[in-house]
Amino acid sequence: MLHRTLLFFLLVAAAFPAQAQGTASGIPRLVKTGSSTQLLVDGKPYFVLGGELGNSTASSTKYMQPVWPKLKAMHLNTVIAPVYWELMEPAEGKFDFTLVDDLLHDARKHQMKLVLLWFGAWKNSMSCYAPAWVKTDLKRFPRVEDDKGVPQEIMTPFSPANLEADRKAFVQLMQHLKATDDKQHTVITVQVENEIGMLPTARSYDDRANAAFKQPVPAPLLTYLQRERKNLKPEFAAIWQRQGAKTKGTWEEVFGKSLATDEIFMAWYYATFTNALTVAGKAAYPLPMYVNAALNRPGVAPGKYPSAGPLPHLMDVWQAGAPAIDILAPDFYNPNFEHWCNLYTRGGNPLFIPEHRFEEGVDAKAFFAFGNYNCLSFSPFAIEGSDTLKAAPIGKAYELLQQVSFLLGKHQPTGQVRGFLLQKDSAARTATLGNYRFTAKHEYTLGWSLGAKKAEWAPGGGLVIAVAPDEFYVVGTGLVLTWEPTAKDKRAGYVSVDEGSFEGEKWVPVRRMNGDQNHQGRHVRVSGGEYSIQRVKLYTY
Repeated sequence: MLHRTLLFFLLVAAAFPAQAQGTASGIPRLVKTGSSTQLLVDGKPYFVLGGELGNSTASSTKYMQPVWPKLKAMHLNTVIAPVYWELMEPAEGKFDFTLVDDLLHDARKHQMKLVLLWFGAWKNSMSCYAPAWVKTDLKRFPRVEDDKGVPQEIMTPFSPANLEADRKAFVQLMQHLKATDDKQHTVITVQVENEIGMLPTARSYDDRANAAFKQPVPAPLLTYLQRERKNLKPEFAAIWQRQGAKTKGTWEEVFGKSLATDEIFMAWYYATFTNALTVAGKAAYPLPMYVNAALNRPGVAPGKYPSAGPLPHLMDVWQAGAPAIDILAPDFYNPNFEHWCNLYTRGGNPLFIPEHRFEEGVDAKAFFAFGNYNCLSFSPFAIEGSDTLKAAPIGKAYELLQQVSFLLGKHQPTGQVRGFLLQKDSAARTATLGNYRFTAKHEYTLGWSLGAKKAEWAPGGGLVIAVAPDEFYVVGTGLVLTWEPTAKDKRAGYVSVDEGSFEGEKWVPVRRMNGDQNHQGRHVRVSGGEYSIQRVKLYTY
């Protein structure tokens, strides 16, 4: 019965391609232009300059009231907020949308958008947000079990009853959003579940899971493997190819006997469960939807981290099993930001960052992400949790990014935007835009700033937007750029460098950055700890 139900939802998912969402009504949708995917809200490109609330903050309207002005002062345009299954459906079939309605009301009051997180069957692997009537009825709503048969507080994805209860609640949420927000478009995307993952073993050993593990690998996954043979992510392809790239057989026959196979198996059933929710939710109100992953750490075996979620090495399984999901998204609590961004943008997957540790350097990373990856969203976690929010660096970065968003929307699809992230041990970054190559370094490499003497350097970051072959906007913090023409035997000079701001889409220069400010025509510079937009016009001689 479970297999037939999931297969039905897989087939129905084809009716909801990402690029076709909401074209008739103008609701938020994803549109792909060349290699760039853009989120359109009310027909215009929209970049989520966001912050995710701590898990419990939105569980009380009273608690949220003093938070909204703080977030507005940080120049957020979007709040990422949970919707809690246990509070939305405290008794089976009886729904309370008070918290959702209050979020909608307050977001509109503060001229902000919302991304809603569905805390349904799973949150950080566990089923802690399931209602009491689900948690306490293990016979009707069974759990996963470890290899010793011990049940965990994780609803098993192999149970039709678990899927049906979650699906009914999620559909009610989406129907309510359509009824209350179809014209205002306050909610622009929805996250389906939260950081899905299996613990403390790589797969579940409950009776339904054991039965499914002995069955042949489902046909949709095998079809995907054959169709995408040349495009599979290398780490996943290697597992399949080591077994001879079989096109039929059980899970262990196709992928081998290993923890990696256990994780692939579990990922398929998490993905198909999530896909079923997504298909049903989009049938009610087709907003863009994504799933997020708690990133694994290198060298840690499956089962020792939240396994089987939409992780880089499992992207193919998730894309095969959950085609209705528009984006696979990383949550950043690991180092090597650029490494993980590179993994998540393979195969045309848009970069959407719903959650990043609120730490030093998030401002520089935001500039880099939007400039280098055509990023759709950047969002520190527990954004409301600082006493210095108004002066927080991320707010200063957002203030600039809001001003240049219309330029990003226009020039990203044509490849005329570049971003860079600069740290103490970073090599110089080079890129070509228009008629020039530019080199970016951390501003402290000049040795002039007091910060250059520190043992640790706050990261610098920025982006360059080419609006003409010889005209650019530089946006960022802690950086220095030099330029050279692409034409041979020529040198670059500065017609002008002006610092300023945008009022709407009108550029308003404030000061001419000549003399010491551009080192007598040698470079463009934004000091560490400062934030600036500079308009640069070049010439060759």
